[in-house]
Amino acid sequence: MSSSTHGSGARLARQIIIDIAVLLAIGAVLGILAPLGTGYMSLPARMAYWMLMAVAGYLFYKPIGAIVLRLGPKLDLPPWFLWCAAVLIASLPMAILVWFVNAGRGPVPIPALDVALTHYFAVAVVGAVITIMFNLLPATRTGSTGAMPVASPSPPPPVPDAPEPQANFQNPSPRFLDRLPAAIGTDLIALEMEDHYVRAHTALGSELVLMRMRDAVAELDGIEGEQVHRSWWVARGAVADVKREGRNVRLVLDNGIEAPVSRANLPVLKQRGWI
Repeated sequence: MSSSTHGSGARLARQIIIDIAVLLAIGAVLGILAPLGTGYMSLPARMAYWMLMAVAGYLFYKPIGAIVLRLGPKLDLPPWFLWCAAVLIASLPMAILVWFVNAGRGPVPIPALDVALTHYFAVAVVGAVITIMFNLLPATRTGSTGAMPVASPSPPPPVPDAPEPQANFQNPSPRFLDRLPAAIGTDLIALEMEDHYVRAHTALGSELVLMRMRDAVAELDGIEGEQVHRSWWVARGAVADVKREGRNVRLVLDNGIEAPVSRANLPVLKQRGWI
């Protein structure tokens, strides 16, 4: 196993432990507050119930949220809509689980439609509250992929051993390239926004960097390219083809990835000879 794979696995395990710890704390708070008619339980039983529900919800909301957010840039939908969709979708299996748990060891009754809808929306409200609390904490904010990335800090400027006579005549490399690991090189093809991260695509691979898209684009001085979509920046020399499907336009890049072009940016790209 390579050191990079081992490092990714360690980061993933560490992030999961942090996530579970935060969810247990949220479950404990809900156990004290006793929402949704759980006040009849004793405090220990109530806290155990909500802590269990919080951790169980992680198995539904985390992967479904990641899938929905991953599709966001391709569907050109606003983030608030994607979060609402993720919560509503994940709340369906969660509501079924809660119904079975609440039934205890006895037979599981089949609810009437109005009871089922009321139960579902109650679970969705709690799921939305936990999702908001969970994502307000920087420690639990993750990318939308399975791996748990970490921020790539900007390295300190090198201190030369001796002054270089021609240093003033050399153009410094774009600051963003210093954030990329050596394994994927610096032949930048595109940037793709993923939740709180930017995924840098190069000729050798990709890497997630914790920063906003506009900040990443601001660090690309010297690289010719355009932000073709609110979630995509593309290098000018990386466009291999243009694909049209009705009114939708996508740029096919050298590595096979397709970057969507927003309708607002289409006239600009035509004027500058991209399309």
